[in-house]
Amino acid sequence: MKKNKLLQASRWFLYFMMYSVIGWLYEVFLEVVVYRWGFSNRGVLFGPYCIIYGVGALLLLLTLGGVQKKKLYLGRLYVTPVFVFLGIMAVTTITELIGSYIMEAVTGGWMWDYERFAFNFQGRIALNPSIRFGIGGMIFLYLLQPVFEKITGHMNRRMTYAAAGLLLILLILDSIITMR
Repeated sequence: MKKNKLLQASRWFLYFMMYSVIGWLYEVFLEVVVYRWGFSNRGVLFGPYCIIYGVGALLLLLTLGGVQKKKLYLGRLYVTPVFVFLGIMAVTTITELIGSYIMEAVTGGWMWDYERFAFNFQGRIALNPSIRFGIGGMIFLYLLQPVFEKITGHMNRRMTYAAAGLLLILLILDSIITMR
């Protein structure tokens, strides 16, 4: 039983890292291609990952993974995706708000400013990014996560532990180097 929990924790850590990297790529894409501001490392740490995306992904799996699999109807209308979308918006917006306060406490500021968007709160959260996170979360839950589960499901125990262990060491080293 202990081995299964360690294996599952290792897989969840791999998901965390995968979504942290995807989040970094998304942020860099927006900055370079969409807004044309030029490249900058969008993560708090040196490596190519935004850990808030990894945290958000795990929170979505924990809070909405079960809802996503249910068949919810309003009369004859299938509404599960609507509830999942709204849930994603809520979870990611709350995560971003809390993340901004944590970053401000640790570093003196946070890495985004939504003042230019309508319906924003202190520039920390806004409706426009919340909708984008909702769309991204749907892609994550319905398309990416099943693929990642298939990939990690095909990895043997030793490979899973090795990949998770290596990534954990890199993350710890990156945190130490960045904090210096």
